[in-house]
Amino acid sequence: MDIQGVVTAGFEPVRDAFVRNFEVLGDRGAAVAVYRDGRKVVDLWGGTKDADGTAPWTEDTAQVVRSATKGVAAAVPLLLHQRGLLDLDAPVGAYWPEFKAGGKEKILVRDLLAHRAGVPALDRGLTAAEAADGVSGPRAVAAQHPFWEPGTGHGYHAQTYSWLLSELVLRVTGRTLGCVLAEEIAEPLGVDFWIGLPDAEAEAGRVGRVAPVEPPESAGVLRTRPRRNVSEAYADPASLTRRAFAAIDPLPDENAPAYRAAELPASNGIGTARALARFYAATIGVVEDGARIFTPATTALAAREHSAGPDRVLVVNTRFGAGYMLHGPASPLLSPASFGHPGRGGSLAFADPEAGIGFGYVTNALAKSVTADPRAQALVRALKSVL
Repeated sequence: MDIQGVVTAGFEPVRDAFVRNFEVLGDRGAAVAVYRDGRKVVDLWGGTKDADGTAPWTEDTAQVVRSATKGVAAAVPLLLHQRGLLDLDAPVGAYWPEFKAGGKEKILVRDLLAHRAGVPALDRGLTAAEAADGVSGPRAVAAQHPFWEPGTGHGYHAQTYSWLLSELVLRVTGRTLGCVLAEEIAEPLGVDFWIGLPDAEAEAGRVGRVAPVEPPESAGVLRTRPRRNVSEAYADPASLTRRAFAAIDPLPDENAPAYRAAELPASNGIGTARALARFYAATIGVVEDGARIFTPATTALAAREHSAGPDRVLVVNTRFGAGYMLHGPASPLLSPASFGHPGRGGSLAFADPEAGIGFGYVTNALAKSVTADPRAQALVRALKSVL
């Protein structure tokens, strides 16, 4: 495998793990980047731009990162909070009156960010066109009765997170979340990450095609069976698990131009591993050219546990901060101090304020993993070994 990029002396084990991901764990095309104390120390890429193609992955290849989008999207409401424009302890209905319907008048903004709003699914799944039109999704979650008493427990809002965050940000700012992200975070920080791919980037052909893959026989760890109750939850059409992931039904074509151009903050962010690593580095400190996103107080807020224990959707124990998944058995990150978000199928990005780390991994080979892909975990273990 021809691996391109650079590794700072001492971080060679990360490169070794990255190579092994291709040789043993079935990667087709991927990139990994790491910042430490604001400086880039790992920036690697290899394989093909398309999971089912032959053109090489290049330095600026970007990919759909699925739910790793959620961690980047969460920076927008936290930035608004940091600026005094959004009160996390205010009811969502104070900004979005229609959301009060169905017994949701007491749901706080903080509950929404921490997957405690009780609306991870819809009574009727939306079509791909409805999910992307900017109106049908917010209208559906506003009308939806909660599946449990809000605030009394948590469950992963796999798809509905898109419309909850996007409409809240629109009501507060008058701009879409993707627009605020581009203007207030991505452009000042100089990162290639979009929620709503611009026409110019689409025409540039930088974005590779993702595809589901079966792990090779050599990747025995990828064939580990999940617990029976987890498997049953995903298989049962009536389960909250299945319904949460089917809030868009049928699932959209993630390579379609219309899907890439839509703004779905839960699932369709497009970017590079380098962008994710730099973004997370800027949430915990100053990066190379002096850029920073969060104040120390906002960093602490992102990493503070808001939800923990049995997840009513994922059917495992999970932990969430204000918009971020936290380190735990279901989604191991670098340490208990880490906050970030995995993407179903492989991608992973996070920050670790204690170690000064910003990490990003993206892949076009979508495995069956949900929160703890073995390829991403191999890279995290290699990184941990050198710190």
